[in-house]
Amino acid sequence: MTALRHAVASRAAEAGLTGDKLDDFVVAVNELLTNAVRHGGGLGRVALWSADHAVVCEVSDTGTGLPEAVPDRPVRPAATQPGGWGLWLAEELTDSFELVTGNGGTTVRVSSRVP
Repeated sequence: MTALRHAVASRAAEAGLTGDKLDDFVVAVNELLTNAVRHGGGLGRVALWSADHAVVCEVSDTGTGLPEAVPDRPVRPAATQPGGWGLWLAEELTDSFELVTGNGGTTVRVSSRVP
């Protein structure tokens, strides 16, 4: 995971993200990668590209999907909740957030605009 996180940071920086925007994007992607491993069957796929003045990352897994209906926006967990922050953080730290889930797995796509 560490090597992958560093690769994401390097490629996002090459695409033009800098400073806090870069840091936030890397944290968001790290949360998605962690979710794929912990909750999505132990494996995941990641794709990273730039398009339309943004850096885009898609993380997919082949788990059983989310157990509940997915709200339009992830709900912020209670401050006392020790886990369950990943999707909310990913949505908060990026400019766009899309989630598709079902019996065949979950895919989350996030993007951040390049300044």
